[in-house]
Amino acid sequence: MGAPIALTDDNFAGEVLDSETPVLVDFWAAWCGPCRMVAPIVEELAGEYEGRAKVCKLDVDAAQKTAGEYGIRSIPTLLMFKAGKVADQVIGAVPKTQIVEKLDAVLAA
Repeated sequence: MGAPIALTDDNFAGEVLDSETPVLVDFWAAWCGPCRMVAPIVEELAGEYEGRAKVCKLDVDAAQKTAGEYGIRSIPTLLMFKAGKVADQVIGAVPKTQIVEKLDAVLAA
């Protein structure tokens, strides 16, 4: 089963911007309560979307440069990338259905 890919400032471009498939990036931090609520959903999506979309996690404390470039002000923030551009986003701890709906729309576009 697929697991989320851990992103850093160094591998972000290669894993996300240069990706052939759409990418879901979970911007999170260890101290963030709502991030811990979203984490199991992100883990499930990594398995469910294996082969169709890449699922990644970026610790905003460890990768401040990338988080800053995308204007991440509140976490968790989930950004969906397609062809190297942000295609959609979800901010805050939301139900899995809401994330799946947006991710499916990005995949279908």
